[in-house]
Amino acid sequence: MYFDVIVIGAGAAGMMSAAVAGARGRSVLLIDHAAKLAEKIRISGGGRCNFTNRDLKPECFLSQNPHFCRSALSRYTPRDFIDLVERHGIAWHEKTLGQLFCDDSATQIIGMLKAECDAAGVRWQMPSAVHSVGREGDGFRIDTDDGTHACASLVVATGGLTVPKIGATPFGYRLAEQFGLKVVPPKPALVPLALDPAWLAGFGELSGASFDSVASCAGPGFREQTLITHRGLSGPAILQASSYWQQADGREPLTLDLLPDIDDAEAWLQSARNGRHTLPALLAEHLPKRFAQQWLDIEGGGKWGCAVVELSRTALADIARRLKGWQIQPSGTLGYNKAEVTLGGVDTRELDQRTMASRRIPGLYFVGELVDVTGWLGGYNFQWAWSSGWSAGQAA
Repeated sequence: MYFDVIVIGAGAAGMMSAAVAGARGRSVLLIDHAAKLAEKIRISGGGRCNFTNRDLKPECFLSQNPHFCRSALSRYTPRDFIDLVERHGIAWHEKTLGQLFCDDSATQIIGMLKAECDAAGVRWQMPSAVHSVGREGDGFRIDTDDGTHACASLVVATGGLTVPKIGATPFGYRLAEQFGLKVVPPKPALVPLALDPAWLAGFGELSGASFDSVASCAGPGFREQTLITHRGLSGPAILQASSYWQQADGREPLTLDLLPDIDDAEAWLQSARNGRHTLPALLAEHLPKRFAQQWLDIEGGGKWGCAVVELSRTALADIARRLKGWQIQPSGTLGYNKAEVTLGGVDTRELDQRTMASRRIPGLYFVGELVDVTGWLGGYNFQWAWSSGWSAGQAA
């Protein structure tokens, strides 16, 4: 069968592309290999889908071309998606840091997108695997489990490599390379970090302990919770910094500010010399007691477990410096099974920033996580899916 537009991938970006193209009067076929629709949306946000972020800015995205995302994000904004959510009667609430969630369930977002597709006359073909894609005249030929189709415009929305157990595959990257487009090597991002055995020997027994910190790595600092695990470090602050650690190819250390509420830690420690505080007791006012004790034992070689007054001013200056800039060198990540999103993807230099169309192959579009645009934790990646999908849907 012939369609004006075929979309491969019925996730967030794919359904948005299909619905927008269909609403323009285009005949659209949406193909997906999965038996269940949009599983990644369903499990997101603890089952409530952190669907966008009020504080979104282009600076909240990583890419080899950091300006690429500006056009799509400005043309379809968080407010536009909120309006869509509200038109469908979906109640939502705001959590910390501008994060917006459904009051009830992420399945409401899936239902909304499916309803938008159905209202636009989109045809569905799932579960159905795509076996091959080729150029046919000025359009494309797609061979699937359910026959061969042709189209003028092809939108590829097959996602990244995260959560392979629910169907993630490298299909989209291979398709881009088939047509001669460059791909920035993908990596797991927004992902827990692994530490080496020596670090775990000292801190691994504190698995489950969490504390407020500012985490950074060759990028901005993120103030949120850090969690010690039996394999390394996790928690929102670490997930955020992990993307920048990955972008730096693991060459830069992770830095943690363990006293984010204290600007001048050296003055704070020096002032405590006037009292009878022990250093472990003083730190335990800001950090979990066991962690504070262990940190002092390891960093100070057993010499810092005393009263503050017994430590020299030079020693206190050194302790303050380490507390405000504790450097850790991760040994790796916990991989795609634990990652929230994929860093890298189809090189943005290959795409038109307004339409998401290939500069090389007319009628070929790439959207969502498949593209080398990766947002922060907190609804940013869903907004990129909506914005990039809308842009392609307007043009395909």
